[in-house]
Amino acid sequence: MLWFWVFFLLFSDIAFNTYYYYKSDWPLNTLYDVFVLCMIYMFLPIPSSKAAALLAISVSLTYVIYFIHFMAFNEHNVAKYVHGLDIVSIDFFHYLGFNMMGIFFRIMNDTMVRSSFLDRYQFITEEIWLRQARRQESLLLDSILPPQIAKPIQKSIKEKIMRPDNDFYHLGTSRKAENFMSIQIHNDVSILYADLVNYTQLTTTLTVEKLVKVLHDLYARFDLAAVSFKVQRIKFLGDCYYCVAGLGEADPDHARMAVSLGISMIANIKEVSVNRSLNIGMRIGVHSGTLFAGVIGEAKLQYDIWGTDVNIASRLEATGSPGYVHVSGRTLSSLNAEEYRIYPGTEAAQKDPVLQKHPMSTYLLAVIPSRDSDNIISVVEGVPNLDLQTVGSNRKSLILKPDSLSDEMREEFRKMPVGGLKFQFPWSRRERNVKIEKVERDLGLYCVAFKDKSVEWNYLHQPDYIFKYSVALGWGIGCCLIYIQSVNNSDLFYTGVFIDIMAFFVLTFLLFICWYKKVCWWHSGQNELRSYGKLSCAIFHLFEKIQHSFVLRLTVYMMIIVCYYMVLSLILMSCEKDQYELDIIESKLYNYDMDPFTCFHPWAYTNMMALILGMSYTFARIPFALKTFIGCIEAVAFVLVVCFQYAFIFEHSVTTSPYLKAEIAHSCRVCMMLITMYAKERQTEFNTKMNYKLNLDLQKKQKSADVTNQSIIILLNNILPSHVVEVYLSSIARHELYYENYRMVSVMFAMLTNFQMDLPSLRVLNDIITAFDRLLSAYKQYYVVEKIKVVGCTYMAACGLDFSLIENIDSNSNFGSTSLSSELEQVRSRLESSIRERNHDEVAFIMATFALDLMRVLSVCNKAYAGKPFDRALSTGEIRIGISTGQIMAGVVGASQPHYDIWGNPVNMASRMESTGLSGHIQVTKETAQTLEEFDVMCYYRGLTFVKGRGEIPTYFVGIDKDLKFMSKKIDRVSENPSDLKPDLDGS
Repeated sequence: MLWFWVFFLLFSDIAFNTYYYYKSDWPLNTLYDVFVLCMIYMFLPIPSSKAAALLAISVSLTYVIYFIHFMAFNEHNVAKYVHGLDIVSIDFFHYLGFNMMGIFFRIMNDTMVRSSFLDRYQFITEEIWLRQARRQESLLLDSILPPQIAKPIQKSIKEKIMRPDNDFYHLGTSRKAENFMSIQIHNDVSILYADLVNYTQLTTTLTVEKLVKVLHDLYARFDLAAVSFKVQRIKFLGDCYYCVAGLGEADPDHARMAVSLGISMIANIKEVSVNRSLNIGMRIGVHSGTLFAGVIGEAKLQYDIWGTDVNIASRLEATGSPGYVHVSGRTLSSLNAEEYRIYPGTEAAQKDPVLQKHPMSTYLLAVIPSRDSDNIISVVEGVPNLDLQTVGSNRKSLILKPDSLSDEMREEFRKMPVGGLKFQFPWSRRERNVKIEKVERDLGLYCVAFKDKSVEWNYLHQPDYIFKYSVALGWGIGCCLIYIQSVNNSDLFYTGVFIDIMAFFVLTFLLFICWYKKVCWWHSGQNELRSYGKLSCAIFHLFEKIQHSFVLRLTVYMMIIVCYYMVLSLILMSCEKDQYELDIIESKLYNYDMDPFTCFHPWAYTNMMALILGMSYTFARIPFALKTFIGCIEAVAFVLVVCFQYAFIFEHSVTTSPYLKAEIAHSCRVCMMLITMYAKERQTEFNTKMNYKLNLDLQKKQKSADVTNQSIIILLNNILPSHVVEVYLSSIARHELYYENYRMVSVMFAMLTNFQMDLPSLRVLNDIITAFDRLLSAYKQYYVVEKIKVVGCTYMAACGLDFSLIENIDSNSNFGSTSLSSELEQVRSRLESSIRERNHDEVAFIMATFALDLMRVLSVCNKAYAGKPFDRALSTGEIRIGISTGQIMAGVVGASQPHYDIWGNPVNMASRMESTGLSGHIQVTKETAQTLEEFDVMCYYRGLTFVKGRGEIPTYFVGIDKDLKFMSKKIDRVSENPSDLKPDLDGS
C-alpha cells in the first residue's frame, strides 16, 4: 500500500508536468522529487532499510528516465536547453547524493531506534525490578521488625552500603559500630505463647525433610492466621510460637483477637495432625498487660518483647492443657464470656512460682470456635509469599523476553515519549505521566538542549561512534557537489579548479584518517593482535582523539561545511550577471533562442543547497542549536541570492507550478528542506537525549537497585546464616523448601540471670548483648559460629552450620581474641588430628571457647560498671551456659516471615543444660565433655541431673579457673564417680 501511494504521488507529479508541457508548451521542474525521497527515508513506516532504499532508488530512476524522455523525444528541441545530457547527469548525481544521505539517515535511525528500544527496555525492566525489589525489601524488613523501628534501621543500612569503606555483611555490623537499641512501651496488649506438645518426638523420629514440611505447614498457617487476626508474630523459639495483639496499632479487641488466633491455631494443628498422621497438640497461654518491645544488640537484629506480663503469658502456656487456651483473669475480663466454654485453670498454674508472685485466677477456654474465630487457614506447601528470585548475583542476568512482555511493561513503553512535541486539544483528556513530563521539562522546546548545562556539556562530550560514517557520507556528498559544480561551470578558471582540488583533498584526508583504522582491521583479517608501525598508531590515536573530543569533531564538521560552500560559491563566482541580462534582452528583441544556462543552472544550485542543508543536520553530537543556526543562515543566504543578488537569473528559470514565480519555487524548496530536516532532526535529537537522560537515570536506578539488593541480602543475613542465603534464594526461586542436616553441630544457650525486666535493665542488657555480638563478629571471621537468636536474656548460638568449617581452621589464622589464640595453640596437635579424622569434633571446643569468652566479656562489662555511678542492682555478674553437641536438622519455615531455626536433640539438651545449670558455670552433656577432654579441657562430673523428657542423666561442668581460663585435663577419661573432684557448686 505504501508503494502504491508513493508511485501515485510520483506519477501525479510527472503527469502534471507533462500535461502543461504538451498543452501550454510550458516546461516545469518536478515538484515532489526531493520530498518523495525525504518521505520514503524519514517518515514512511517501512520496516526494512533495504525496502526503503529500493523504493527510493526506483523513484529516482523514474525521474531520470522522465528527463531522458524529454531530451530524446522533444519535437521543438527545447529539451536540449531544459533537460540536456549534462543536466540529466546533474540530476543523476543530485539524486545519488539524496539517496546516499537518505540511506545513511535510515541506517543510523534504525540503529538509534533499536538502541533506544534496548535502553528504554532496560530502563523499564530495571524500574519494574526495583519496584518489586523495594516491595520485597519492605515485606522482608517488616517480617523482622515493625515499621516504626524498621525505617531508621533501613536508612542506616543504605547509608552504610553507600560508604566507600563498606565492609559489613550483617545487619548492624560495620567498621564503625553503632547501637541500634530501640525500645518502646506498649500498655494495652495481649501476649500469646503457643507450644507444640510431643515436639521432642517430632525432632527425633522425623527426617529433616518431613520435619521442615510439617513445621512449615504449621507455622505458615499460623503466620497467615496471625495476619488475618491482626496479631504480630514475634519469633519462634524451637517449638514455641509467640505473638502479640494490639502491638502495631492500638486495638480495643486485642484480647479477643489473641484468643481467636489461639483457637484457630488449635484447629489448624488438629487438621495437620490428622492429615499427616501425627500425634501432636498445642498448649496456648494468653495474658493481657504491658510490655517492652524493640531491638537490642548489634548483629542479627531481632524484634523481641520483655516484661513481667510476658513472663506470665509464657508460664500460662507452660502450665496450660493441650487443646485449650489458658488465659488469665485479666484477659478473660476483656472477652465476651458467652462466646466460650470456660473451665477453671490447671493445678500446675496454681502452684507455679512465677504466677504465684502475681496472684491471679486462670481459666481454660474450650476449643469450640466462635463465629468470628472460625478461621482455619490453609497454605500451599513450599510456596512462600516472598518472591526473591531476582535477588543476588543473578539479578543482572534477568532478561524478560520481548514476546512475553507483561501488561505493565507495555503500559510503561506506551508512556515513553518519542517526539517531544505534544498536540492536544483543550477539551481532550490525557493520562499524565509525571516522571516522563519531568524528563521532558528538562529539555528545551525548540533547540532540545538540556536546561541543566552540566548535563548538556557531558552529553556533547560523549564520544561519537558513528562519526566515521558521517565523514564518509560527507565525502560522498562532497564528490557529488564537485561534479555538479564542474558540469555547471564548463569554462572553469584556474582558481576554481584549485578550490575544487583543495576541497576534494580535505574531504579525502578526513576520510582517510577516520577509516584508516577500520581498513587496517579488515585487511588484517580482523586480527586484533597484529602490531602496527608508529605512523599507523599515530593515525589511530588521532582518529580516537577526534572521535572523543567535542572541539575536534566540531572543527571537522565546520571544515566540511566550509568545503561545501567553497565549491558552491564557484557557481556564483563564474557568473557574469550583466552579460546574462544583456543576452536575455537581445534574445527577446531579436526573437532568437539562447542558452538559458550560460551563467549557471538555477535548479542545480538549489538542489546543491538542499544537499548541503541535509548534511548540516547529519552529524551527531553537534549542538542542535548550532546546526539549526547554520541551517537558518544557509536558508537566509540562499533567499538573498535568489531574490536579490541573482534575482534576474532565477526569475527566468523554470518553475514547479503554473503561475508560481520561479524565485518563490526555489525559495520554497530550500525552506521546506530546512523545515523538514529541522523537524526530523529535532525528533532524533529529542530521542537521543531522552535515551541519554534515561541512561543517566538508569545508572542511578541500577545503583539504587544494587543498594536495595545488598540491603535484601543483609536482611536475609539477619534472618539466615551466611552460608544459607545463596542456597535459600535458589530454593525459593524453585518454590522449594530449604532444609539441611548436620552430623556434628555444637549448640549453646547462655542466660544472663537476675535481670529485672524494666527499661534501665534493658539498657544494660543491650550493652551486654552488643558486646557479645562484637565478640561473635571476631569468631565469624574464622569459624562458623552463628547467632541463632536472643530470647529475653538468653543468647543462643551454634557452631558447625557449614560443611566448610574444617577449611576455616588454619595454623596461620589471626584469631579474634588473644585468649582463643593462646588456648588453641596449646591443643593444636589434638585439633589437627581431629580435622584429619574429619569427625568435626572441633565444633564443641570452638563453642566452649566462645562461651568462655562470653564470660570474659561479661566480666569486663561488670568491671566497667563498677567504676561508674550506677545502680548496682541493674548489673549482673552472673551467666548460666549450657552446651550440647550432636546431629541436628535446620531449615527455613514460615510464610510471609521466613525464619531459620535448628532442631534436634542437641538443641533440646543445650536448653536443658542451661536451665538446669548454675550461674558462672558451663554445663555440658557427657558426649560433649568427652569431646572437650580430647582437646585438653578438663570437665568435672556434676552428677545425675533431672532433664525433662530424658529423666536423670549425667552432666558435667567445664573446668574454669579464677582467671577465666580452661583448666587442663588431669585424668585420662571423663569420670562418672560422684566422689571425683568437683567445683564449688555454690558459685564461689
